[in-house]
Amino acid sequence: MYKKEVVDEVTMKRALTRITYEIIERNKGVQDIVLVGIKTRGIFIAQRIAERLKQLEHIEIPVGELDITLYRDDVKKQETAEPELHSSDIPFEIAGKEVILVDDVLFTGRTIRAALDAVMDYGRPNRISLAVLVDRGHRELPIRADYVGKNIPTALTEEIIVEMEELDGQDRILIQKEEA
Repeated sequence: MYKKEVVDEVTMKRALTRITYEIIERNKGVQDIVLVGIKTRGIFIAQRIAERLKQLEHIEIPVGELDITLYRDDVKKQETAEPELHSSDIPFEIAGKEVILVDDVLFTGRTIRAALDAVMDYGRPNRISLAVLVDRGHRELPIRADYVGKNIPTALTEEIIVEMEELDGQDRILIQKEEA
């Protein structure tokens, strides 16, 4: 198994800071913005962006947690008979808000399609945008991120692994490939 670190802790922090500034600029402030992190690492990224927004704009941005397991179109393809369910936690109204979905890696677009369906079950926001730490390409659906930390082109045989302090004990992004 081949693993290579492509983003270290400092570069990841810079990418998240860049996303934060882009959110402020494109929205001309942060009024009516809510962040919704897609489980699991998307939640930690959303919390970090909210903390940085608070430092810069002095406004507390609500952060929700979204589990998209039941909305996935590939649940039947997975090996387990029953999908593992987690709970979503969106303790605020999203109707009329600017929702920014947050995820770690954008790949085929299927996770985001499922997240869009899940968010709509909570209400009708004014707009939904997408922030991702890594865009690795290979889209199967017409979905693109509005805010991208890093573009990391990959081969289909490679995998992007995002490690975060909250879960993995360190911040970094790896490319992993099975060796032939």
